[in-house]
Amino acid sequence: MGDKANGHPGAAGRATTAGRPSSVRNVALVGHSGSGKTTLVEALALTAGALTRAGRVEDGGTVSDYDEIEHRQQRSVQLSLVPLDWGECKINLLDTPGYADFVGELRAGLRAADAALFVVSAAQEAEAVAGSTRAMWEECAAVGMPRAIVVTHLETARTGFEELTRVCGGIFGGDDPDAVLPLYLPVFGAEGPDGHAPVTGLTGLLTRKIYDYSSGTREVLAPDPARLPLIDAARDRLIEGIIAESEDETLMERYLGGAEIDERTLVDDLEKAVARGVFHPVLAAAPAAGGARQGLGTVELLELITRGFPTPLERRAPEVTTPRGSERPRPSCDPGGPLVAEVVKTASDPYVGRLSLVRVFSGTLRPDETVHVSGHGLADRGHEDHDVDERIGALSAPFGKQQRILDSCVAGDLACVARLSHAETGDTLSARDDPLLMRPWTMPDPLLPLAVEAHSTSDEDKLSQGLARLAAEDPTMRLEQNPATRQVVLWCLGEAHMDVALERLRNRYGVQVDVVPHKVSLRETFGERASGRGRLVKQSGGHGQFAICEIEVDPLPAGSGVEFVDRVVGGAVPRQFIPAVEKGVRAQAARGVAAGHPLVDVRVTLVDGKSHSVDSSDGAFQTAGALALREASEQARIELLEPVATVEVVVPDEYVGAVMSDLSGRRGRVVGTDQAGAGRTAVRAEVPEIEIGRYAIDLRSVSHGTGRFSRSYARHEAMPAHVADRVRENAAAEVVS
Repeated sequence: MGDKANGHPGAAGRATTAGRPSSVRNVALVGHSGSGKTTLVEALALTAGALTRAGRVEDGGTVSDYDEIEHRQQRSVQLSLVPLDWGECKINLLDTPGYADFVGELRAGLRAADAALFVVSAAQEAEAVAGSTRAMWEECAAVGMPRAIVVTHLETARTGFEELTRVCGGIFGGDDPDAVLPLYLPVFGAEGPDGHAPVTGLTGLLTRKIYDYSSGTREVLAPDPARLPLIDAARDRLIEGIIAESEDETLMERYLGGAEIDERTLVDDLEKAVARGVFHPVLAAAPAAGGARQGLGTVELLELITRGFPTPLERRAPEVTTPRGSERPRPSCDPGGPLVAEVVKTASDPYVGRLSLVRVFSGTLRPDETVHVSGHGLADRGHEDHDVDERIGALSAPFGKQQRILDSCVAGDLACVARLSHAETGDTLSARDDPLLMRPWTMPDPLLPLAVEAHSTSDEDKLSQGLARLAAEDPTMRLEQNPATRQVVLWCLGEAHMDVALERLRNRYGVQVDVVPHKVSLRETFGERASGRGRLVKQSGGHGQFAICEIEVDPLPAGSGVEFVDRVVGGAVPRQFIPAVEKGVRAQAARGVAAGHPLVDVRVTLVDGKSHSVDSSDGAFQTAGALALREASEQARIELLEPVATVEVVVPDEYVGAVMSDLSGRRGRVVGTDQAGAGRTAVRAEVPEIEIGRYAIDLRSVSHGTGRFSRSYARHEAMPAHVADRVRENAAAEVVS
């Protein structure tokens, strides 16, 4: 945006700390997997002087070195913070994962950031860019995040810069494509043997200057006069786009009247339009190559961040209450105000222990002070609520695997906090004498089940602890101990999320687990009326056992449970033994009568029986009641009941047909469709849960990554006979094996 000198103002190896909120910029890098976000972070760090050479921290390692899983999988799986200095500003770059399975990390990054830099790769086809980035843009829009766009991989572009800008305008601009316009145009060199022309520089549309990177350093040149008409046409459109969003209503009139608008006014209006989320500038960038000290476009990006992105002072903080629910005013971004901070990420470091990434919204956080920890309403996912005092440890700024010590962290800034043993992601840190609770951000609902069991006896002792630590780090994961199926289930967001969870259990927490097929909670019921006789007669010397009871079993409507009725006459079964018969019947119903699933929706009527004055007992009649129910089941048709879920799938209109066809193939019944915003449709259906165990994965394939769905339990209903037979066969095979 200007002519900043080539020399960097940051200092490598020094912990960056901000003294005032106005000097902080918190920026989340958002984009699809493989778009080049992490490479761009390293290029920005090199230009800012935080790295001594491309990708290397001064004392070893790379800027993205944090999680070994990321190295093995060659993709980002978690949110990472890289702090930089540029001029008088501290920039906190929040590198978010681009894969859909880690949308929880993306939302955490957006919570900590004040603006987003949306990274789009030109190496993808335009249609692929549209499909893979739409959902992420909507995530940013949902929280009102100011956004700019940076185009990467122009050196291997399949989609030209102009075409990609047009595509982004159509996708992200909504009704106003002019809300997405370039600040700079790329300058291409001679075409190489591979048919690709290298990008050698950028043309600044506001300054009408060329920023040439072909020598390895940034040089400011005058444009070729032959290109001025092209530059002026793009510049005019940019200026019109900026001043159309200006709060100065006279500006457009002056511009159309031929007045020259000075650059400072345009930059100020640009910053305001970006902060309001109504204008999204586009830039191009490439990492430094060979011995180059600066990556193409990195100076321009740093200038945009420091001069065009909003400060923490311009962000409206989340709502705040007391832990008891009383409303309080939203905190202001004041270093001298009451402490209000939030844990946006929790991680375990093998050397430091638990580390909490914290965004301070008000006040100043200092090491070794005692704070109150409040949070956070996710008990259904295995996260306990907290309302305790804790003494925090050291404050640090992360850089790769290193932690650089900080003296304090002021309002608007971010820091890592050591030794918070109770605090988890989403918890609020506040003053001990004035505890507060921030309204949590929305966590995605994990819908892919992963059933695990300990590999050996030694792993059983470590399994619960390992799962608890895993859940503490990742609030998008839900831990379930299912009493109906007796399985331990981790609910994840997708296959990649599942793989990371398993790897962390095995390598970080030392727990070897086996993955087993996930079971749904089936039930049984009688398909017709039946009767049964339970007889227990044993005499082996001394006190014997004697109990006989006869029952009738009638099917009941769904949801009736198990009803027990006593119709014994004449004292055939003494009154004191009637409760024992009921207890035996209910115990057998809980165990099941055919395939080991709970029996429901039946009326069991005790009609007759016999007793012995000496040998009858409660235990004998309990056993006789259970035997009677089992005999009745042998005389009747037993139906398997399966859980049915109400599913709502939201997809772009072009995928509605494919989604409905897929749901029908899962024995689903489509019950309706509704409009869910511009170009999107919500499909509502009822689908057996046994058919949607992997739907979180399959929907991505059907909708090309653009769909999302929710599910809720509706009821149990009878399973088709051929499906029930297959389930029984599988259950019998498991018993044999």
